[in-house]
Amino acid sequence: MSTPASHPTPVLDAVTDVAALRALDEDRLPALADDVRAAMIDTVAITGGHLGAGLGVVELTIALHYVFDTPRDRLIWDVGHQAYPHKILTGRRGRMLGIRRKNGLSGFTKRGESEFDPFGAGHSSTSISAGLGMAVARDFKKENRNVVCVIGDGAMSAGMAFEAMNNAAAANSRLIVILNDNDMSIAPPVGAMSAYLSRLLSSPSYHSIRSAMKDVAQLFPAPLERAARKAEEYARGLVTGGTLFEEMGFHYVGPVDGHRLDHLVPILRNVRDAKARRPVLVHVVTQKGHGYGPAERAADKYHGVGCFDVETGAQVKAKGNGPSFTEVFAQGLIRAADADPRVVAATAAMPTGTGLDAFARHHPARMFDVGIAEQHAVTFAAGLAAEGMRPFVAIYSTFLQRAFDQVAHDVALQNLPVRFILDRAGYVGADGATHQGAFDLAYLCCLPQMTVAAPADEAELAHMVATAAQFDDGPIAIRFPRGTGTGAPVPDEPEILAIGKGRIVREGTDVAILSIGTRLADAFAAADALAAEGIMATVADARFAKPLDRDLILGLADRHKALVTVEEGSVGGFGSHVLDLLANAGKLDGSLAVRTLHMPDAYLEQDTQAGQIADARLDAPAIAAAARAALGRG
Repeated sequence: MSTPASHPTPVLDAVTDVAALRALDEDRLPALADDVRAAMIDTVAITGGHLGAGLGVVELTIALHYVFDTPRDRLIWDVGHQAYPHKILTGRRGRMLGIRRKNGLSGFTKRGESEFDPFGAGHSSTSISAGLGMAVARDFKKENRNVVCVIGDGAMSAGMAFEAMNNAAAANSRLIVILNDNDMSIAPPVGAMSAYLSRLLSSPSYHSIRSAMKDVAQLFPAPLERAARKAEEYARGLVTGGTLFEEMGFHYVGPVDGHRLDHLVPILRNVRDAKARRPVLVHVVTQKGHGYGPAERAADKYHGVGCFDVETGAQVKAKGNGPSFTEVFAQGLIRAADADPRVVAATAAMPTGTGLDAFARHHPARMFDVGIAEQHAVTFAAGLAAEGMRPFVAIYSTFLQRAFDQVAHDVALQNLPVRFILDRAGYVGADGATHQGAFDLAYLCCLPQMTVAAPADEAELAHMVATAAQFDDGPIAIRFPRGTGTGAPVPDEPEILAIGKGRIVREGTDVAILSIGTRLADAFAAADALAAEGIMATVADARFAKPLDRDLILGLADRHKALVTVEEGSVGGFGSHVLDLLANAGKLDGSLAVRTLHMPDAYLEQDTQAGQIADARLDAPAIAAAARAALGRG
């Protein structure tokens, strides 16, 4: 594969900061957009990362920084994965080759990275809430600045976005929301006539006429006044499609062609200069992957990519030992559904990331993508379980945090057999702190009636999926990491595991290493290193973080001088529960030395997964060091 070419970017080269951008003549902005797009493609071809969403907002990004006085005006990008052009234009172009790498730029917006990032993100649908908070704070301090939130149509599907919009209408605070609609191609109505109407509807003259007409309408008897007002609002809605937002209290402008700077700039100026305190929503239609043929043609518009060849778009395939954990789960779920018509699956806008796209190809009527609505997904599954179905809810560990109350109240409290599949548990590499599945062991193991399992390898995952499919005694969660496994053969006929029972996989006499999940491979490697020093280690796979295998753990404590627990999760999880068991059984009253290895009490930024695990001291050398220290040989 050829090395990505560096395309000339003469206009961008001269735009070293936003002041230089604002000094450009408007007719130079399309050339700048071409340069930004070329720079972004060349960069992501080398680094990998999010591509399609950023390509879709190049012109919008330029227009926003051109019209608004950033960073004094606050510009908030929802999720932040589309903010690569924003980073390029705000003084970070020279650091883009380090994006998503250790000590480099975050793949999302991040407050500590730049004054142009007033609010960090990584999770969806937070921008309007945060922006409204900033707008209200501005009003309290009697400051004069704009607050602009850019939110995608997918993120707008989350309840939190509508909660924020409902509050914004009542807060009487000036707020500008840009709805970046990239779920549709640019239709013919989004052309000259639509642009004219949008300019008209956003202009001061329109607001003046509208205000005057309202004053006149108020002279009518009440029923006629209400009818006149509704007629005006619905007329706008029929022309522009904005009735919903108008009913929520926003002044709606759009739809606007998001790739026409000659449309965007004047409309944004009108919105900026409007005097009304009412919140405004500008509906901008863009095309994900715009301007790069391979992305435009791809089904996912190159949402997230590895390194690729710029000319062909061909991506470099990561090498692995076998199928990913996600693929193993998907095949296990398909197998379970083939055998049982009660098996159904739900996800929150992540069918590809969770493997449910493969499930949907086999059982399309039994897969439900509920949009970015994790809370709804969980309670929806609770309803399915209450009626005798066997639902699997596949959500990344970091995103299930958003539905903790529903897991606790709607599922666990009622002891409903919902199967939670937590992909991306533990460290996730380049996505960094926002996407790390650090807390699921802590926030699930504290819930009564919850069963929590973690496979050590692909074969164990197959067994656990089959077990969960047959488990109707209450909720059960299975957590597994991002990426490929150890290469363990996946069985054609998985076993049904005994709930709450672990296994000893290597016998020793001096120290016991008790692992949960995929840290087992490093536990083995640590045991090998210790054996070379004459220290004989037992290695055990807990399999279940809850319920704990009481007999296994107390037996290890009785037969060894030291016990080391290992988990790729935060404090408060597996190791904490093991300590509680040992303490209440009196095993800590004597000479037993215990060490609990877990994630540090800190957010680790982007790096490789291996680098993050080493920094967290959860790799084989760290496990061996903890065993030596527990034995007094460190």
